[in-house]
Amino acid sequence: MSLPKKPSLLRMYMNGNIVLQIVVGIVLGAVLAFISPELASKASVLGTLFVKALKSIAPLLVFVLVMASIANHKKSQQTYIKPVLFLYMAGTLIASVTAVVFSFMFPSTLNLLTSNVKQVAPEGISEVLTTLVFNMVDNPVNALVQGNYIGILTWAAAIGFGLGKGSETTKNVLQNLADSVTSVVNIIIRLAPFGIFGLVANTLASTGVEALVDYSHLLLVLISAMLFIALVTNPLLVFLATRSNPYPLVFTCLKESGITAFFTRSSAANIPVNMALCERLKLNEDTYSVSIPLGATINMGGAAITITVLTLAAVNTLNIPVDFVTAVVLSLVAAVSACGSSGVAGGSLLLIPLACSLFNIPNDIAMQVVATGFILGVIQDSAETALNSSTDVLFTAAACKSPSID
Repeated sequence: MSLPKKPSLLRMYMNGNIVLQIVVGIVLGAVLAFISPELASKASVLGTLFVKALKSIAPLLVFVLVMASIANHKKSQQTYIKPVLFLYMAGTLIASVTAVVFSFMFPSTLNLLTSNVKQVAPEGISEVLTTLVFNMVDNPVNALVQGNYIGILTWAAAIGFGLGKGSETTKNVLQNLADSVTSVVNIIIRLAPFGIFGLVANTLASTGVEALVDYSHLLLVLISAMLFIALVTNPLLVFLATRSNPYPLVFTCLKESGITAFFTRSSAANIPVNMALCERLKLNEDTYSVSIPLGATINMGGAAITITVLTLAAVNTLNIPVDFVTAVVLSLVAAVSACGSSGVAGGSLLLIPLACSLFNIPNDIAMQVVATGFILGVIQDSAETALNSSTDVLFTAAACKSPSID
């Protein structure tokens, strides 16, 4: 009688707890950075490969899933897009108000520095809105190549509606294609511990913690506001939607989506991770296939906090008198204008000149504020992305589980 074969090391890894493996990757990355910064910098290739793989597959995943979902949608099936959109908007509004409250309660000042930052930010609201409209009608191939998720969603929805009248064979082929892309995504996600190991090692080796000390008060205000949203207001919105204890769902989303997003620093790159989490939570596929990529583009709660706190810090530094209501309105306008920036690491910082212009702050000073943001970006941008991306799944799950829309 032959003994059963022991599972191979690869099989044990693939079947292991992904969250525990990521934590091990974080610890090992930090240890390597402190022991050998030079070697840790070389390990960054693992992180770069992981993020590039996610960013490469994400546009195709969104395009195929949305197209297949709409093409296979039956008129009797219910989706929950409207409740999700309402939660996205409510979350962004609350985040803006929270950021203003924290900024008024704990005012910060900046050491305005000379900056060589060359990114070009939008000059006005009309320019932002025009860009969004043009993104919708972008060449579909270009949208896929450039990761333009507004364009991808628009064309996927249009083609999906067209294929809805096609034969069942065509729809089955499309669904099989979506399943195939999803399986590739699952393999990439299983490699997250190696990618995050490289990202952590490189970040700590190249930046360290010294750069954050001078801005500890400002950073504390930013992180505190984000934690307040993640642990207080978001759970309250989920409770109002589901009428049940929100914290198991909140912590699941923070653990399984937030950790990965924290290190990739890109909501767009985290789309495949969120899709896989929604599948494990057994959410409505017709809903999450649209709401997750849409959330990566328009769910800007974290960006609202970053833009508001940094801009009001500049306002406070320059002694510009601003009342509370005006600060909330202008910060909300800036946050809404930031739609689309969350796909890029540090994207919300590029909207700071827009927010500053609403307060009549000169562009050269605004770019110095952006420079400060990049110094804080090691923690700020990571925390912002973790909040934004985990909230995408959280609000989608809340809408799908809401008893009022069953």
